[in-house]
Amino acid sequence: MKWERTPTARAPASGRDDVHPDDLAPAGWHRLREVAWHIPRLLSGLGPLGPRGPEDGPPVLVIPGFLATDRTTMELRRALARAGWCAHPWLLGINTGAKRDTLELLEKRLDELADQRGVLVVGWSLGGMFARQVAHRCPQKVRGVVTLGSPFSGDLKTSTNVRQLYERIAGHDVNEPPFPNLQHKPPVPTLAMWGRRDGIVAASAARGRPGEADKAVEIDTHHMGFAVYRPALSRVVAEISAFLTEAEGKPPVTRPTSSMPVAEARVVG
Repeated sequence: MKWERTPTARAPASGRDDVHPDDLAPAGWHRLREVAWHIPRLLSGLGPLGPRGPEDGPPVLVIPGFLATDRTTMELRRALARAGWCAHPWLLGINTGAKRDTLELLEKRLDELADQRGVLVVGWSLGGMFARQVAHRCPQKVRGVVTLGSPFSGDLKTSTNVRQLYERIAGHDVNEPPFPNLQHKPPVPTLAMWGRRDGIVAASAARGRPGEADKAVEIDTHHMGFAVYRPALSRVVAEISAFLTEAEGKPPVTRPTSSMPVAEARVVG
């Protein structure tokens, strides 16, 4: 697609002429900031875990990030529901990393939700990487893929600051998941949202190289903000609508239940 938006590289950091700062994961202490920033919003995860939004709204499957659950993505699904989508949880418990049956289970979820419109798959962090892989596996069921702060590009050894924790919990090398990990763009419309203030993932890893996503948009939020911060979520939902309008030639048919405030976001390109 012709409307890819990729930032122009800035000058590299002094003393590291071979490495661009956007290619490096944030310092490890940023992880603590992300956790602390999320704590006041823990209560937002309360409520029924079932589908949100109008029953006849276009289906969207939301996949949580590493060590997150459907409780963590409750605000994200509420934002999609307010915009008229029928937002569904993944129902696979805590995301403890890639398993041999992860893609099979996600494909079953798509079978449960799919209709003639296809299922939009939205994945936060590690969930976005799963979304891209399941779209490779069964593109005929997927309307499009949206990744939120997902390190799908580059070397996972250096693009996040949770690699060692991931390998201990998931039980495998971060670059060797127990299923084929296809690096190229899935054969469906693909939108990548990333944040320069992300405290977990390197900016370039979440926006991708040219050709790895159809469109990349910078959102001014932290890593946790993609799942729980309402101003950022309103922008995420607006960008999804704009993206599908461009990709499909017409706006998605939804019945919004409320108006949402527009948050500041930087669209680079």
